[in-house]
Amino acid sequence: MTNAQKWVTAFLGIFIVLFFIGRFTKEEVDYTEEHNSYESQEPVQLDGLALINKIGCVSCHGSDLKGTGLAPGLYSAKEYWSREKLIGYLRNPSSYNGDDRFEAYKTQYKSLMPSYSNIDVDQLGIIADYLLSLENK
Repeated sequence: MTNAQKWVTAFLGIFIVLFFIGRFTKEEVDYTEEHNSYESQEPVQLDGLALINKIGCVSCHGSDLKGTGLAPGLYSAKEYWSREKLIGYLRNPSSYNGDDRFEAYKTQYKSLMPSYSNIDVDQLGIIADYLLSLENK
């Protein structure tokens, strides 16, 4: 037997030993419903503020959502928006170009509102509901 054959045999032997050790030490996991299987778990529902933090609105609008030099405050949303129009705006802000208020925002603020068309409409609805509930204090 050549040296190469001896090495291949040794590696194959080690592999087989490790394979059987792994098989015998493998922990059995019961995925039935009584053990909280993946199918039985309901998805976590985030509230509006948690979603706003998750997608990063606070980086431009401020941690208190009262505005920064990058973007306006969000406490006056209900003065300008219905729920459906706000969701539409969040999905495609550029469709509101030409509106006097947004043209003024372009000169006043340093950043442009990004599109959130990749966010689920239900989550945008939760965000819209939250923004429309904000009250100036």
